[in-house]
Amino acid sequence: MNSKVSFSAASRDYQAGRYTQSLATLNQLIDTQKDAKTYALLAKNLLQLGFKTDAAKAYCLAADCAGQGAYEFLKTAAKIHLESGNDDEALLIAMRNLGKAQEDPELAFIISSIYLRRQRRDLLRPFKKVLSESQNPEHARLAALLLNDDLLDETNQTLARNLFRRYPGNLAFRFLYLVCLREFNEFAEANKHQAPIDAALAKNDIDILRKDNPFYHLHWCGNEDYNRYATIGTRPFDPAAVAYRRSLPHTWSDKIRIGYMSSDFWDGHATMKLLQRVLELHDRNRFEITLFDHTLPEYLENNRTDRSRWGKIVNVYGLSDEAILKTVRAENIDIMVDLKGHTSGSRSTAFNQPLAPIHVAWLGFPGSTLNIDLDYVIGDHSVLPDVAKPFYHEKFLRMPESYQPNDPANRPQPQPVTRDQLGLPENAFIFASFNGNRKITSQVVDSWCRILKRAPDSVLWLMANTPRNKENLLERFQAGGISPKRIIFCPRAPYEQHISRQQAADLGIDTFPVNGHTTTSEQLWGGLPVLTMKGTNFASRVSESLLRAIDLPELVADDLQAYEDLAVELALNPERVAGYKQHLREKRYIAPLFDAERFCHHLEHAYELMAERAKQGLGPDHIDVPALPPRTEPFGSNG
Repeated sequence: MNSKVSFSAASRDYQAGRYTQSLATLNQLIDTQKDAKTYALLAKNLLQLGFKTDAAKAYCLAADCAGQGAYEFLKTAAKIHLESGNDDEALLIAMRNLGKAQEDPELAFIISSIYLRRQRRDLLRPFKKVLSESQNPEHARLAALLLNDDLLDETNQTLARNLFRRYPGNLAFRFLYLVCLREFNEFAEANKHQAPIDAALAKNDIDILRKDNPFYHLHWCGNEDYNRYATIGTRPFDPAAVAYRRSLPHTWSDKIRIGYMSSDFWDGHATMKLLQRVLELHDRNRFEITLFDHTLPEYLENNRTDRSRWGKIVNVYGLSDEAILKTVRAENIDIMVDLKGHTSGSRSTAFNQPLAPIHVAWLGFPGSTLNIDLDYVIGDHSVLPDVAKPFYHEKFLRMPESYQPNDPANRPQPQPVTRDQLGLPENAFIFASFNGNRKITSQVVDSWCRILKRAPDSVLWLMANTPRNKENLLERFQAGGISPKRIIFCPRAPYEQHISRQQAADLGIDTFPVNGHTTTSEQLWGGLPVLTMKGTNFASRVSESLLRAIDLPELVADDLQAYEDLAVELALNPERVAGYKQHLREKRYIAPLFDAERFCHHLEHAYELMAERAKQGLGPDHIDVPALPPRTEPFGSNG
């Protein structure tokens, strides 16, 4: 054999950085010398020259020749495919070696990264431990993202605590640990670990927020300016890609084709309790409705509704973003609507590809969907006032009343219930909060303590997720000078029972900076007035939006002092509350809030206005949808 065509010569060239020369030698050599070391060197050269996919394939060929050493070559190939965005190829290799993944953090990292992108959270549990124990900070960071899955899972609590203790200087782990503390109302511990963050913000060190989760960030920070910085787990999208998407040729038809993407397309989810009737009411003569569904199979097993009434179902569960792109493009969608944003189970990253001429955010996430290519965010004048425009990259599509749809047809009617049946005191004034426990901050409890002190014949009725929440809440109320006898806890209840029991209270009392969203509309549907205050970002303005849509703007206090004053005033004048309850009974079937038909007309007009701009070659711009004339007759009643 020519001395120039030898493995040694190729190796020397590689070591000297002459990768093209080495590759040329190996390409000749490979005809006669097919062994692991030759293919591995071939892969190294390809990698240095930027041919990552070919390098991964060469490592696979090395594995075929390597016998017992095959695993390391295959793992390297999978890592390269992952880095190159070839998720399908990486997963295929990794799954061939699945047995090693609970012991090898590198393999666990590959599988978990892909499953996380595809929201296959049901398959991630086996890899949490090995990743959290890895000495590689990248593995620990991924473990932190996995832990957001189920905050009531004790293993998640333990792992979050361990990660923070191992890396106390890691801001991402601090923020994650704080999420877990808030979930269980661990007020003292949360305030202790929040203090350094508050101190940094006081010095205008806003960059620390980049390590916070966009969704959980909203639970403690109502500053709309700051909210833009909580971007961990996201990557900026390319403005050139946005321009490319909008400029792609597109065939419009007589009907507007709407695509909705969500993991919540089952009748038990809060989103569908809001949205179901609107989907049913869409005018099929003017619109084609397609649901791109990535709902977990276990949830679909509990669904009892004929989902075909909502639209054509296209299953994208577990698909890569690239596969979702092909699936959506095959349907030639005009307007793609992301119903998830930065919430658990989201596939928003798929919107950083050219899914449709128009990309829209709606309903799932109460804020700007950071680092996702979206043209519009659907809101209203309460949640998206003009002062919010500088803090959004999306253009505002403002509905004339509330942005939140509500289903009066499929939602259970409140049934008569007595306080005695619920174990509530007959003669006390009952404040109630059915919001998630993580929304109850120490500032909220302190405010409620001041209210209870000023309204001595009142009690507070709360829902507690766990005994731990109950214990921590009671401790905080006692520290605020409130007797435990004045705090009444209730567990979660079946939906029909929950709708009915709400009316036994006198006044719903809202949380901040995250209001009740579906919770507030449920209370109003159940006949319970809700007191809130003016918010400072989308998440803290939702209850105002809902109250205005049922003609109760007087229950929106201007600030915290006014909120407390009005709560006390109503507790001391229960006849005013009785008037609000009568108002809700009279307005339920004529005010806009629960008028799904009216909402659907406004939404369809919104889609037509968006489509008209795009057809004319115009970019997105702020749109305010005009209101239909007010109703003069009820839209329907079931009793």
